[in-house]
Amino acid sequence: MVVRRDPLTLAGRPCAIAASVQLIGDRWSMLVIREVIFGNHQFSQIARNTGAPRDRLTARLRSLVEAGVLERRPVSEGARHEGYYLTEAGEDLRPVLRALLAWGDKWAVTAPPLSLAHHDHPLELESRCATCGEKVDDADLAEEMLTPGWDMRGRLDEVVAEE
Repeated sequence: MVVRRDPLTLAGRPCAIAASVQLIGDRWSMLVIREVIFGNHQFSQIARNTGAPRDRLTARLRSLVEAGVLERRPVSEGARHEGYYLTEAGEDLRPVLRALLAWGDKWAVTAPPLSLAHHDHPLELESRCATCGEKVDDADLAEEMLTPGWDMRGRLDEVVAEE
């Protein structure tokens, strides 16, 4: 079961991004999820491919299991060893990692060290609205704070005090 947080308990603006970053936002967590997506389920494989210190990796794996992003189960039927596998919540992180990979290829590395192919061509990501099918353009988006006492400028009592 995924651990959900009340957004009002978070520091700063109540936001699902802040809650998400608390769950999976550190370097080692994202690299662990990458490795599990790549099919590396055993601790030794994840340690080797992330470069994470073993104590830190142990802590991250434990927190991802407790958060409901990963689960432990036997690596094969009848196996003595358990591996780490994505839960439904973990599976939903696949597009997040694909987007991060695309961003990193463009902005963080001198040359892409790996590529993703879709059928017989390189994968090109595009954001589309599942309701209408249109390509998402920032100019067509509208933000609205649903939390009472907040608007897009911030907490209303603090925004008014600044003006």
